[in-house]
Amino acid sequence: MLELEPRRRFGEPLKFIPVIFVWLSILLLYTVYVVAHCIPLLQLGEDPLHLDEGARWRGKVELIVFNIFTVLLMISYVRCILVHPGTVPDNDPQWDYLAQANQAKTAEGVLIQETKRSGDRRHCKWCGKYKPDRCHHCRVCRVCILKMDHHCPWIYNCVGYHNYKFFFLILFYSVLDCHFIVWTMAESVRSALDSRDTPLISAFIILFAETLAFFLGFLVTMFFGFHIWLMLKAMTTIEFCEKSIPRKGDSSQSPAAPLYDLGLYGNVSSVLGHNPLLWLFPVAAGTGDGLNFVTEETRMYVADPEAGYQGSQQRDSRSRSKSVTYGGTEGF
Repeated sequence: MLELEPRRRFGEPLKFIPVIFVWLSILLLYTVYVVAHCIPLLQLGEDPLHLDEGARWRGKVELIVFNIFTVLLMISYVRCILVHPGTVPDNDPQWDYLAQANQAKTAEGVLIQETKRSGDRRHCKWCGKYKPDRCHHCRVCRVCILKMDHHCPWIYNCVGYHNYKFFFLILFYSVLDCHFIVWTMAESVRSALDSRDTPLISAFIILFAETLAFFLGFLVTMFFGFHIWLMLKAMTTIEFCEKSIPRKGDSSQSPAAPLYDLGLYGNVSSVLGHNPLLWLFPVAAGTGDGLNFVTEETRMYVADPEAGYQGSQQRDSRSRSKSVTYGGTEGF
């Protein structure tokens, strides 16, 4: 069994380049929006007799809203970088892999639904540990990540169980910021291009920032929409790409709900937290440990797919023994 030393976090300075690029982009858009759009609207230093109160009020509101979005974006971004996504515990007998004892039985208190085709528990040949459900080995970080979604170079970190909410909020506030810039600064862009008094370099910077915000907003909006869909379907990016999602009930039933589906509200709560008042704030969700995803709620399922998910009505006993199987690739 091959064991690799986990990569020391932040031990490769060159991988900070994408992070620096993101920060520079945020700084550029923030500076241009405030200096070229908000400050002119505030009309600082103007004669009170010639003030446009409507424009000044709009400038104040837009500056406050934009700063709120940007501050929440930056906090979410920093937390997504610094918070470890989670890994399999060290020196825990129920997760330590012993080749001669490899079997499908689960340790006490741990319910495993995902096994290899042989029926054995999944294990990582690099980390020397059994894998919990939805756990995968990241070959960049060289460690198994709980509920791994993907490795993201833009945050120099994996997106997994403990930092997925922060990643989701990065997308959310990036969409808000970019759209806010595009739609509120359009008038300033038009004025800068129409006025002969505007220096060429200033007009170029304003137009460049507007164009950058437009393209970033378009791309991030599409990506954010995809992750909203994943959240509502109780899936990760890896599960979507592999199409090896555990299913409730018999495979002959179609459509079937994903095994980890808790219903619309439950799926959102599992990502953003149980308190709806804190959903849009970059605070930890605190909904579990990332090792066990099979609960009483996930076992409740109405056999008739047209009836939908009704957690309080019927338990599908077949979901206890139903598991998803993986091929011989043990290291992923």
